[in-house]
Amino acid sequence: MGRIFYIMGKSASGKDSIFRMLAGDQELALKTVTMYTTRPKRSGEEDGREYFFRDRAFLLKEQAAGRVMECRTYETVLGPWSYFTLDDGQIDLSRSSYLMMGTPESYGNTKKYLESRGRQALIPVYIEVEDGERLLRAVKREMCEKEPHYAEVCRRFLADREDFCRERLDRLGIDRIFQNQELLACKEEIKAVILENLTESMVY
Repeated sequence: MGRIFYIMGKSASGKDSIFRMLAGDQELALKTVTMYTTRPKRSGEEDGREYFFRDRAFLLKEQAAGRVMECRTYETVLGPWSYFTLDDGQIDLSRSSYLMMGTPESYGNTKKYLESRGRQALIPVYIEVEDGERLLRAVKREMCEKEPHYAEVCRRFLADREDFCRERLDRLGIDRIFQNQELLACKEEIKAVILENLTESMVY
Protein backbone atom coordinates (compact mmCIF):
# COMPACT_ATOMS: atom_id res chain seq x y z
CA MET A 1 0.00 0.00 0.00
CA GLY A 2 1.36 3.39 -1.00
CA ARG A 3 1.60 6.46 1.21
CA ILE A 4 0.58 10.09 0.68
CA PHE A 5 2.98 12.64 2.17
CA TYR A 6 0.98 15.82 2.74
CA ILE A 7 3.03 19.04 2.76
CA MET A 8 1.68 21.95 4.82
CA GLY A 9 2.94 25.34 5.90
CA LYS A 10 1.92 28.96 6.23
CA SER A 11 2.23 31.31 3.26
CA ALA A 12 5.85 32.00 2.24
CA SER A 13 7.16 29.19 4.45
CA GLY A 14 9.02 27.64 1.52
CA LYS A 15 6.61 24.72 1.16
CA ASP A 16 6.27 25.20 -2.60
CA SER A 17 10.04 25.07 -3.12
CA ILE A 18 10.42 22.02 -0.88
CA PHE A 19 7.48 20.34 -2.60
CA ARG A 20 9.17 20.80 -6.01
CA MET A 21 12.50 19.50 -4.69
CA LEU A 22 10.91 16.39 -3.18
CA ALA A 23 8.79 15.78 -6.28
CA GLY A 24 11.91 15.92 -8.43
CA ASP A 25 13.97 13.60 -6.22
CA GLN A 26 14.38 10.39 -8.23
CA GLU A 27 15.32 8.36 -5.16
CA LEU A 28 11.89 9.05 -3.66
CA ALA A 29 10.03 8.51 -6.95
CA LEU A 30 6.88 10.12 -5.57
CA LYS A 31 4.02 11.02 -7.86
CA THR A 32 2.18 14.30 -7.42
CA VAL A 33 -1.51 15.13 -7.31
CA THR A 34 -2.49 18.34 -9.04
CA MET A 35 -5.16 20.33 -7.23
CA TYR A 36 -7.82 22.55 -8.74
CA THR A 37 -8.52 26.23 -8.10
CA THR A 38 -10.95 28.92 -9.20
CA ARG A 39 -8.42 31.71 -8.66
CA PRO A 40 -6.71 33.40 -11.63
CA LYS A 41 -3.32 32.20 -12.80
CA ARG A 42 -0.30 34.05 -11.46
CA SER A 43 2.69 35.09 -13.54
CA GLY A 44 4.58 32.02 -14.77
CA GLU A 45 1.90 29.48 -13.82
CA GLU A 46 0.52 26.95 -16.30
CA ASP A 47 -2.76 25.07 -16.30
CA GLY A 48 -2.17 21.51 -15.10
CA ARG A 49 1.22 22.26 -13.55
CA GLU A 50 0.70 24.32 -10.38
CA TYR A 51 -3.09 23.81 -10.48
CA PHE A 52 -5.92 23.00 -12.82
CA PHE A 53 -7.55 26.40 -13.24
CA ARG A 54 -11.34 26.04 -13.47
CA ASP A 55 -14.41 28.18 -12.87
CA ARG A 56 -16.97 27.90 -10.09
CA ALA A 57 -19.48 26.13 -12.33
CA PHE A 58 -16.99 23.27 -12.71
CA LEU A 59 -16.56 23.04 -8.93
CA LEU A 60 -20.31 22.91 -8.33
CA LYS A 61 -20.70 20.16 -10.93
CA GLU A 62 -17.99 18.03 -9.28
CA GLN A 63 -19.45 18.57 -5.82
CA ALA A 64 -22.82 17.34 -7.07
CA ALA A 65 -21.10 14.24 -8.48
CA GLY A 66 -19.50 13.50 -5.07
CA ARG A 67 -15.94 13.59 -6.44
CA VAL A 68 -14.61 16.49 -4.33
CA MET A 69 -12.25 15.10 -1.70
CA GLU A 70 -11.78 18.47 -0.01
CA CYS A 71 -12.55 22.09 -0.80
CA ARG A 72 -11.81 25.40 0.90
CA THR A 73 -12.93 28.85 -0.20
CA TYR A 74 -11.26 32.10 0.80
CA GLU A 75 -12.93 35.50 0.67
CA THR A 76 -10.05 37.47 -0.80
CA VAL A 77 -9.81 41.16 -1.70
CA LEU A 78 -10.31 40.01 -5.30
CA GLY A 79 -13.37 37.90 -4.58
CA PRO A 80 -13.88 34.26 -3.48
CA TRP A 81 -11.16 31.78 -4.46
CA SER A 82 -11.69 28.04 -4.03
CA TYR A 83 -9.00 25.36 -3.87
CA PHE A 84 -10.07 21.72 -4.15
CA THR A 85 -8.90 18.16 -4.73
CA LEU A 86 -10.84 15.75 -6.91
CA ASP A 87 -11.01 11.98 -6.80
CA ASP A 88 -10.25 12.01 -10.52
CA GLY A 89 -8.05 8.93 -10.91
CA GLN A 90 -4.72 10.61 -10.12
CA ILE A 91 -4.26 8.52 -6.94
CA ASP A 92 -3.66 4.76 -7.12
CA LEU A 93 -2.17 3.59 -3.80
CA SER A 94 -1.82 0.03 -5.03
CA ARG A 95 0.87 1.20 -7.45
CA SER A 96 2.53 4.34 -6.09
CA SER A 97 3.17 6.74 -3.24
CA TYR A 98 2.34 10.41 -3.60
CA LEU A 99 3.20 13.95 -2.62
CA MET A 100 0.39 16.43 -1.96
CA MET A 101 0.19 19.93 -0.55
CA GLY A 102 -2.51 21.90 1.29
CA THR A 103 -3.66 23.30 4.62
CA PRO A 104 -4.53 21.57 7.90
CA GLU A 105 -8.19 21.89 6.91
CA SER A 106 -7.64 20.24 3.53
CA TYR A 107 -5.45 17.57 5.17
CA GLY A 108 -8.21 16.72 7.64
CA ASN A 109 -10.90 16.55 4.96
CA THR A 110 -8.73 14.50 2.62
CA LYS A 111 -7.95 12.08 5.44
CA LYS A 112 -11.65 11.75 6.26
CA TYR A 113 -12.53 11.16 2.59
CA LEU A 114 -9.86 8.48 2.10
CA GLU A 115 -10.59 6.69 5.38
CA SER A 116 -14.29 6.54 4.52
CA ARG A 117 -13.19 4.50 1.51
CA GLY A 118 -10.83 2.24 3.46
CA ARG A 119 -7.63 4.05 2.52
CA GLN A 120 -5.42 5.05 5.48
CA ALA A 121 -2.33 6.47 3.88
CA LEU A 122 -1.83 10.13 4.81
CA ILE A 123 1.38 11.27 6.55
CA PRO A 124 1.53 14.98 7.54
CA VAL A 125 4.64 17.08 6.86
CA TYR A 126 4.44 20.54 8.46
CA ILE A 127 7.00 23.21 7.50
CA GLU A 128 7.53 26.27 9.71
CA VAL A 129 9.36 29.60 9.37
CA GLU A 130 9.54 32.52 11.81
CA ASP A 131 6.70 34.97 11.13
CA GLY A 132 8.83 38.04 10.45
CA GLU A 133 10.90 36.19 7.88
CA ARG A 134 7.76 34.81 6.24
CA LEU A 135 6.24 38.28 5.86
CA LEU A 136 9.41 39.62 4.24
CA ARG A 137 9.45 36.70 1.80
CA ALA A 138 5.78 37.17 0.93
CA VAL A 139 6.19 40.88 0.18
CA LYS A 140 9.29 40.28 -1.96
CA ARG A 141 7.46 37.58 -3.92
CA GLU A 142 4.45 39.84 -4.52
CA MET A 143 6.71 42.63 -5.77
CA CYS A 144 7.56 40.39 -8.74
CA GLU A 145 3.93 40.18 -9.85
CA LYS A 146 2.77 42.31 -12.78
CA GLU A 147 0.00 43.72 -10.58
CA PRO A 148 1.02 43.28 -6.90
CA HIS A 149 -1.82 42.87 -4.40
CA TYR A 150 -0.27 43.66 -1.04
CA ALA A 151 -3.64 43.70 0.74
CA GLU A 152 -4.06 40.03 -0.19
CA VAL A 153 -0.57 39.26 1.18
CA CYS A 154 -1.63 40.78 4.49
CA ARG A 155 -4.94 38.91 4.49
CA ARG A 156 -3.18 35.57 3.94
CA PHE A 157 -0.61 36.34 6.61
CA LEU A 158 -3.26 37.11 9.22
CA ALA A 159 -5.50 34.19 8.17
CA ASP A 160 -2.60 31.79 8.74
CA ARG A 161 -2.77 32.48 12.48
CA GLU A 162 -6.16 30.76 12.64
CA ASP A 163 -5.66 28.18 9.89
CA PHE A 164 -2.45 26.87 11.48
CA CYS A 165 -3.22 27.38 15.17
CA ARG A 166 -1.68 24.86 17.56
CA GLU A 167 -5.07 23.55 18.68
CA ARG A 168 -6.05 22.63 15.12
CA LEU A 169 -2.70 20.97 14.42
CA ASP A 170 -2.95 18.91 17.61
CA ARG A 171 -6.52 17.86 16.83
CA LEU A 172 -5.43 16.55 13.43
CA GLY A 173 -2.37 14.77 14.80
CA ILE A 174 0.10 17.06 13.02
CA ASP A 175 2.90 16.85 15.56
CA ARG A 176 6.11 16.66 13.51
CA ILE A 177 7.42 20.15 12.62
CA PHE A 178 10.25 20.79 10.16
CA GLN A 179 11.99 24.16 10.64
CA ASN A 180 12.91 25.72 7.31
CA GLN A 181 15.89 27.82 8.35
CA GLU A 182 17.89 26.55 5.38
CA LEU A 183 16.01 25.19 2.38
CA LEU A 184 18.22 22.26 1.35
CA ALA A 185 18.76 21.07 4.94
CA CYS A 186 15.01 21.12 5.57
CA LYS A 187 14.35 19.20 2.37
CA GLU A 188 16.89 16.53 3.31
CA GLU A 189 15.39 16.14 6.79
CA ILE A 190 11.95 15.60 5.28
CA LYS A 191 13.38 13.22 2.68
CA ALA A 192 14.85 11.03 5.43
CA VAL A 193 11.44 10.74 7.12
CA ILE A 194 9.77 9.91 3.79
CA LEU A 195 12.31 7.18 3.03
CA GLU A 196 11.77 5.69 6.49
CA ASN A 197 8.01 5.54 5.94
CA LEU A 198 8.38 4.11 2.44
CA THR A 199 10.58 1.35 3.82
CA GLU A 200 8.02 0.54 6.49
CA SER A 201 5.21 0.39 3.91
CA MET A 202 7.23 -2.15 1.89
CA VAL A 203 7.74 -4.33 4.96
CA TYR A 204 4.05 -4.38 5.85
